[in-house]
Formats: sequence, C-alpha cells, structure tokens
Amino acid sequence: NFTIPAGKTVAIVGESGAGKSTIVKAILRAQDPDSGQIKIDGNDLRVLDLKHFRESIGLVDQDVSLFDQTIRYNITYGLNGRGATISDQELHHIAEMSCIDRFFHRLEKGFDTLIGERGVKLSGGERQRVGIARALVKEPEILIFDEATSNLDSENESLIRESIKKASKGRTTVIIAHRFSTIREVDKVLVFDKGSLVGEGTHEELARSCPEYQRLVKNQLF
Repeated sequence: NFTIPAGKTVAIVGESGAGKSTIVKAILRAQDPDSGQIKIDGNDLRVLDLKHFRESIGLVDQDVSLFDQTIRYNITYGLNGRGATISDQELHHIAEMSCIDRFFHRLEKGFDTLIGERGVKLSGGERQRVGIARALVKEPEILIFDEATSNLDSENESLIRESIKKASKGRTTVIIAHRFSTIREVDKVLVFDKGSLVGEGTHEELARSCPEYQRLVKNQLF
C-alpha cells in the first residue's frame, strides 16, 4: 500500500523482477490487481473512462519507437489528429523542456527533418528526448519514465535527467529507476523486493533504515 502525492516525483527501485514494471502496467490499467484498488484522486481506476485517463498520462519507455518520418510527426503523432494544431512556438517550448534544443541546430530542416527508420539518424539519447517531447506534447497530468536512462552513456544520461527534471515540474511523476543517479532529487523512493513494498521514504531515510535499499545501493543493483 502506498500513495503518490499529486505533483510530486516518486522513484520505484528494486532488482529485476521486483515488480517495478508491473506497477507501471497497473497504473496504465494494462492489467488489474488480483485484490485491492488503484485510486486516482480517490476514484477506483476501474470505473474511470480508460481512454480519457490514458490521455492524461505521458509514458517514456527505455526503447522509444520512432517512425521514418519528421521530428514533428514523431512528436505529435499520438495526438489523434490534433498534431496539425501544434504551432512551431509550442514545439520549441517542448523542445526546450525535453532538451531537444541541444541538438536542434543540427537538424537541416528543423522540425521537418526526416530521421530515418526507427530514428536511425539520431543517437540513443536524442531518440529518448524525442520520446520525452512526445509525452509532453499531450500536456499530461501524470508522467511515467520506465527506465528511460538505462541504455544510455553517462553524458546522455545526464541530459535525460535534466529533461526529466524540467518535464516533471508541476506534474505527478513516476520514475522506474535503473541507476542511482536518477533518483537523487526525487521527493520519495519506493523500494520493492519480490513483489512487495519493503521501504519508502527519502534517499537519506532509506539509507539509514531500509536494509534492502542499502543492499541495492551498495551493489549498484538499480
């Protein structure tokens, strides 16, 4: 049992198989719990309009699926036909929040630059930033980062952390953490072990009181 306060950033940590991705699936209602409830603003998730609820969520996976299309298309394709209404000014604002502006000068046609099949013309970190922009363009109330930095080198990881920090301001944010560096500035950490919640609190509190968290940090298991 745990609560994620509105507007706060929460990290979920644990070894592989601890239940982190299952929590994400449950929040998205890709599966329902066998018992108990998931409540959003006090309402059982099972009674909410699923389409409307999912529209309020921005999800960034560790592998962002991109199309052999323009940057603009890849950012806005999930808007169900509303992509044409997004102005360049709005895209530039989103590019700043997602740190796309760091490589925008290299795009020969700006947002209308073709990025190749699966975004082959972009680096791994750049593809992740397009994924963050895609989540932000929806203006979501909830952001979920599912191991979004796990496949990146330290330089790109630092940029993605900066993007996450900018994107999460004023939004309820859930970070499935793969690396300790990702969780340094979150409001609360949830520690999972074999499907059970075994600790919650700030990094400092858990470092003093939670043996599983101490073990994870010591062995660099997330």
